[in-house]
Amino acid sequence: MIPLFSSVTIIGLGLIGSSIARAIRLHMPDVRLSGYDASATVRARAAELSLVDDVAERAGTAVRGSELVILCVPIGAMASVADSFKTDLAANAIVSDVGSSKASVAAILREALPGVHIVPAHPVAGTENSGPDAGFSSLFQGRWCILTPPEGTDSDIVDKMSQFWRGLGANVEIMAAEHHDLVLAVTSHLPHLIAYTIVGTAADMEQVTRGEVIKFSAGGFRDFTRIAASDPTMWRDIFLSNRDAVLEMLQRFTEDLTALQRAIRWGDGTKLFDLFSRTRSIRRSIIEQGQDDAAADFGRRH
Repeated sequence: MIPLFSSVTIIGLGLIGSSIARAIRLHMPDVRLSGYDASATVRARAAELSLVDDVAERAGTAVRGSELVILCVPIGAMASVADSFKTDLAANAIVSDVGSSKASVAAILREALPGVHIVPAHPVAGTENSGPDAGFSSLFQGRWCILTPPEGTDSDIVDKMSQFWRGLGANVEIMAAEHHDLVLAVTSHLPHLIAYTIVGTAADMEQVTRGEVIKFSAGGFRDFTRIAASDPTMWRDIFLSNRDAVLEMLQRFTEDLTALQRAIRWGDGTKLFDLFSRTRSIRRSIIEQGQDDAAADFGRRH
């Protein structure tokens, strides 16, 4: 396909950043790629893997001349990273990101980069793995990328970013940043918080040994450990940056959990059955929408 951008810079070459680089290589081979990562070890590995054409030693060098700059860094690092390259940005360059919290990111980037075209983005895709070796070009295939352009953003720029993500295989949705944060608090942030809590509770139980937790883990607990193995820096920043929406969803969850606890205490089998039946339909809908598949035992290899 004809590239929408002749040059792209990726700041942060971990799972998402390296996957974007690989997807661009595959689908937009004429794009000139440059990259930067705060870790010298990651920069060296990115160069070994030829993830980008140029691995810079500083962010400012990486962004020079680029038409699109994508920040793939923890939300807590956004402000300092943006400040480090703001004087090196090309005129009319577009700056985007891949963070899981959008209202706070938009505010951070507007303050750090006044007058710059900013189109925050969130590709809803990932794994529990991290680092430049963890990325793969098909990560975004058939997944959703949510764009949250600030009010007043040029529609041509939004369209260009939409086409860019579609070019990497993603489906694109555009929504307000605040609405995105509420939706993701339910579908992503709260599940991660629950997973971290359950795995932490199991690890802290004095009556059950760590060895027993590992040895006798059933499928449900194993799924929680996969989620709880996600990058701790990234998730710390997500919960702090999206605290209002997460706390709202956590309060709702706490109320529902209390109702479930009451049903179990009083032997209300009808209430339990009705809830479990209703939640099964959500699973079916996720499969029908192509966001997962129906492989037996969640596709585990035995």
